[in-house]
Amino acid sequence: MPSMRADARRNYERLIAVAAEVVAEQGADASMEEIARRAGVGSATLHRHFGSRQALLEEVFLGSVDLVCAEAERLLEHPDRGRALTQWLRGMVGHATTNRGLGAALILSAEAGSKVHLRIRTAGDRLLSRARAQGAVRETVRIDDLLKLVNAISLVSGPEAAEADRLLGLVLTGVLLED
Repeated sequence: MPSMRADARRNYERLIAVAAEVVAEQGADASMEEIARRAGVGSATLHRHFGSRQALLEEVFLGSVDLVCAEAERLLEHPDRGRALTQWLRGMVGHATTNRGLGAALILSAEAGSKVHLRIRTAGDRLLSRARAQGAVRETVRIDDLLKLVNAISLVSGPEAAEADRLLGLVLTGVLLED
């Protein structure tokens, strides 16, 4: 991010913090005007810092994205590559169900071809490629398929982590090959 005046930096950070609160309450389609109002800035200030809803959502969820990418990197060392992929997908579902609106934000970022989506896609694809090379995953499975399924599960499960995990288990039976 380019350098900012101190007041602009405070507004930027305040907008992200307030957006995180509002998105947690209302989901990814939270009102931009409500976010600006609660942050104590005008709507023009919000739009000056974030040109689109997607840009704001990506910034709100950047910490979560960093966590799932770091976890993928850590799991590259796991000897059971199928299990490593499964753990990462469970983590993705967990993050998406815990962080209300993350699933929808990731879908929007995928459609927009964002850097955030590319980071997640790259991290997951490395795990998937390793699992496929070990013969743990069907050859026809693509990372985009898995990310769409993870997002769909998080959207339909809402905050119900147990339901999301159960649904992911069903999906994984079609993805993983039997031992």
